[in-house]
Amino acid sequence: MQYRRLGKSGLQVSVLSFGAWVTFGNQLDANAALELMAAAYEVGCNFFDNAEAYASGRAETIMGEALSRSGWRRDSYIVSSKVFFGSLEKPSRLQRGLSRKHIYEACYQAIQRLQCDYLDLYFCHRPDAKVPIEETVRAMTELIWRGDVLYWGTSEWSAQQLMEAYAVARQYNLIPPTMEQPEYNMFHRYRVEVEYSRLYNEDTLGLGTTVWSPLASGLLTGKYNEGIPADSRFNLPGYEWLKEKLTGSEAERNLERVKQLAQLADELNTSLPKLALAWCVKNSHVSTVITGASKVSQVQENFTALDVLPSLTDEVMARVDTILGNKETGVYGANT
Repeated sequence: MQYRRLGKSGLQVSVLSFGAWVTFGNQLDANAALELMAAAYEVGCNFFDNAEAYASGRAETIMGEALSRSGWRRDSYIVSSKVFFGSLEKPSRLQRGLSRKHIYEACYQAIQRLQCDYLDLYFCHRPDAKVPIEETVRAMTELIWRGDVLYWGTSEWSAQQLMEAYAVARQYNLIPPTMEQPEYNMFHRYRVEVEYSRLYNEDTLGLGTTVWSPLASGLLTGKYNEGIPADSRFNLPGYEWLKEKLTGSEAERNLERVKQLAQLADELNTSLPKLALAWCVKNSHVSTVITGASKVSQVQENFTALDVLPSLTDEVMARVDTILGNKETGVYGANT
């Protein structure tokens, strides 16, 4: 395993990490979750990602039970939560958003579900236009001062919103965000590679990134090249939105690109998923790539992706860019 600093902080995070989104609480119980997390932990993964909204809080409950059973020292891993959407299926106005009230209550509820004394990382899951940015930055800072959170960050905030948070923090002697969790994969590049490009410099934010969806919701596994398998999560109730990624003319063009990328992976004697994960890690501005899995074999496959890095020469990366055709503009991605 390789490790990188989370932005300009001193926190060392494994470049491949493991997240609970989609599977925990919907497909997996605590026993299965522990098997997957243990498979990742044993090869050096030290970051486990979660959020209040995942499976309406059940993902955190399951991860908490798994961590409790693991016997791992608390100082050997990093655990996160995110606040914004709420943990209830139909949250009230007080039970979602980035008000000081919800940020506080969601933090302590997450700590309880995760069965830990504090959160290493706490993300604002989306920006909240209804709440003054000073209130949000101050609430996050106060949680850090209280010792309930160690680092706070954002997810899917624009560069302008991040700079506003940074400016407020500096103006009022508060703590600015340390990290951002954006979507990043071969089809979704613009935000990480272009929009945030000035924010990685330590003279500005020194921003760290914990990127999600490196396999483009499974598209970059190649398993959808011939249609949607019957046992795919795309067929589970509540995941109709995922099917949108496989419909329309752009999805058809992306599937053609996937086939070309799979051929390149064959030439490199690797698999398409490992190529896609290694491609994300290749970007030095990526602190960690959050992986997901429903089977131990998938975890084992994903965490050997670092073996592909030596093969990603400038020539190979140029071939990938030629296949994708989106290096400059990221036009093949769309915010979710």
